[in-house]
Amino acid sequence: MIGPKPPHASMVNALTMRAVAIRAPGWGTNAMSVSSSPLGQFLRARRELVQPEDVGLPREAARRVPGLRREEVAARADISPEYYLRIEQGRDRRPSEQVVRSLARALLLDDNGLSYLSRLARPRPYLRAVRASTGVSDSVTRLLERWKQTPAAVTDANLDVLASNTMARLIAPGVLVPGTNLLEAAYDELTMTTLMHDATGHDQGDEQMIREYIAALRFNGDPHDARLQDVVGRLSTRHLSFRRIWAEYDAKPLSAGVSTMLIEPFGTVSLTWQTLGIPLSPGQFLTTYMAEPGSRAAAVLDTLSSSASSGGESPMRRLESALVLGGRDREARDERAS
Repeated sequence: MIGPKPPHASMVNALTMRAVAIRAPGWGTNAMSVSSSPLGQFLRARRELVQPEDVGLPREAARRVPGLRREEVAARADISPEYYLRIEQGRDRRPSEQVVRSLARALLLDDNGLSYLSRLARPRPYLRAVRASTGVSDSVTRLLERWKQTPAAVTDANLDVLASNTMARLIAPGVLVPGTNLLEAAYDELTMTTLMHDATGHDQGDEQMIREYIAALRFNGDPHDARLQDVVGRLSTRHLSFRRIWAEYDAKPLSAGVSTMLIEPFGTVSLTWQTLGIPLSPGQFLTTYMAEPGSRAAAVLDTLSSSASSGGESPMRRLESALVLGGRDREARDERAS
């Protein structure tokens, strides 16, 4: 008996994309029966995260919903249950600022959550064309080139690296280079670390950084941007943890933190990073990496800078000299690369 013909490639792709959308809440056509709008999807996801005990409500034995009921959110926001239902289902996509603030308060959102909710309620589609057509400005490019001792890179709302200076490419070759997506690179690194060690041997800092990247992707990304959909779709098919974290709808911009980085051939060092939005360039962000003065990390950066400028003595020999002349090593306990 002749079996059915295999589906056409386009049909396979469509089915695959639909499966990704179902597995990755908040992207594509997911939950179309519940809401066809990013605003409604966000409200539903955050409603399911808030527990009755969090807002002083009793938990009945017969409660079936994972978080708050719609009518409970409506009561806390001082709006009618019917109106809240219309918003969550996407039938009312432009609630007033007062309603938005009331919903944020009802769902226990912080300032970043309120900002994200407000943007969903007040979309600005005219910014999409600006972001798509704007590259890194000449002034920012010149600034990157002038920073000879400070690693710096420019990223966009989707965490794609748009530009970087020599120092950035030296501390993170293959990562802080134009064309790399920081979230995908972080997952690749986590996967390699897990393969090299046991399943629990990876650095918890890597997972925290991934969470921060995902929250920033949610906060800054445009749900209608094809590039965002591409990144989310690809990560959803490859990483279960991404689907789980993405479904939490945490939205927060990158601001500052500490990254532990393996810089060959020196070993592991800790660098402080700070991310700022670039004025007049919507959706672009400048991140700089710094070391504590007198630390081993500072000596490493100084060595890389000197080597890049001179191209002479080996970086490792320069580092040894810098540590001897620079006094005690504040990071003597850092692990060295094997």
